[in-house]
Amino acid sequence: MNLPSFSHLHLKPSLLKNLASLGYAAMTPIQAHSLPLILAGKDVIARAKTGSGKTAAFGIGLLTRLEVASPVVQALVLCPTRELADQVGKELRRLARFTENIKILTLCGGVPFGPQLSSLEHGAHIVVGTPGRMLDHLRRGSLDLTGLKTLVLDEADRMLDMGFQEEIGALIAAAPPKRQTLLFSATYPAEIAAMSASIQLDPHEVSVDELHQEGAIEQLLFEVDKDQRTPAVARLLGHYRPESSLIFCNTRLECQELADELEALGFSALAIHGELEQRERDQVLLRFANRSASVLVATDVAARGLDIKDLPLVINYELPRDPEVHIHRIGRTGRAGEQGLALSLMTPQEGRRLQSIENSLGTKLQCGDLETLSVTAGRPPAPPMVTLCIDGGRKNKLRPGDILGALTGEGGMAGSEVGRIDIFDSQAYVAIMRSSSEQALACLGRNRIKGRFFKVRKIQ
Repeated sequence: MNLPSFSHLHLKPSLLKNLASLGYAAMTPIQAHSLPLILAGKDVIARAKTGSGKTAAFGIGLLTRLEVASPVVQALVLCPTRELADQVGKELRRLARFTENIKILTLCGGVPFGPQLSSLEHGAHIVVGTPGRMLDHLRRGSLDLTGLKTLVLDEADRMLDMGFQEEIGALIAAAPPKRQTLLFSATYPAEIAAMSASIQLDPHEVSVDELHQEGAIEQLLFEVDKDQRTPAVARLLGHYRPESSLIFCNTRLECQELADELEALGFSALAIHGELEQRERDQVLLRFANRSASVLVATDVAARGLDIKDLPLVINYELPRDPEVHIHRIGRTGRAGEQGLALSLMTPQEGRRLQSIENSLGTKLQCGDLETLSVTAGRPPAPPMVTLCIDGGRKNKLRPGDILGALTGEGGMAGSEVGRIDIFDSQAYVAIMRSSSEQALACLGRNRIKGRFFKVRKIQ
């Protein structure tokens, strides 16, 4: 299917120029179907998964309708997790970079109120964040929604799953009734339909199945006893030996226990779930994204907003209760024309779950045999990268270019040895090829960055 280009939408020249510079050519299906409606000011309820291009869809709409001369909150984007909010905020800033004087704030829990209060006092056009922290600011009087034009609920199904109904209701009650409301959800349960009916006016429904190319994901099912699931996961990892793999568990407890057991077996495994502190979550996500950890064990809620490119393997530690969740899980692999592999473990007691999943997929899952899988002897391969933490960040005016320059200049390293660089308020993280990590650690420890010394350590 040939999809139209963004030039068909009659966007501002500065926005079109920026989209071209970012490599945005043809629209994705969700953009092609929803953007004309969003630009026309209509309420939209869209069924769209992570990676479908939905952020650009509503982001372009927000930026187009913005009155830059008016420094009041004109758009509010609610997200279920800080990780997704950070991702959305970064994407909106990228989309807005050729438009002067647009201020975009991210308001999430887990960080101090003070800097957020200060930023709000200076005005903002777009605010992105989690419902709880947004409501805290609303009740303090630091967030004023009287000038709101557009409300976006991103991954609304997960916000309902996480129990944010009350916070969302309070925020909507403080917003003008005459506004545009955009609701994006990966699934479409009855609760989403009820929410739409209560907060939207004559919404237009957009449902685009972001299907992978036929054969892009190979699925295999392995039947195991419940107490043999962890050895089964280790055997699968030992046989397929993926550089990166994402393992889904249904509970926080299973998630942490599985990660700990895999770590004890020599795998570079990390867990992400709701009980981690925010700083721990940040480190886990960036280490997996920058390839300095090979295995990420996650609950479904914690993995929302996680967009990892080139993910070759997804494992279901157990089958989810909802078949749509299964489809969402396996959709993390086999993207962008790459071949993906999704492996699922099933106990004899999970027959009904399997039947529901197969009915939803419209096909039977092929069964594999664990006993036939060969496992390479020795410890699992180490991740290709190592993460270094620098004790300085945005507050010290550090930029990725400063760190890269220190490594390739004074350090004499090749740019190809340096991976992803992430800058936070008080820390910066840089991924280095494992074989060069000691050289990089010594370089950053003995040389100034932006005229001063910073403490540097490995993140293990």
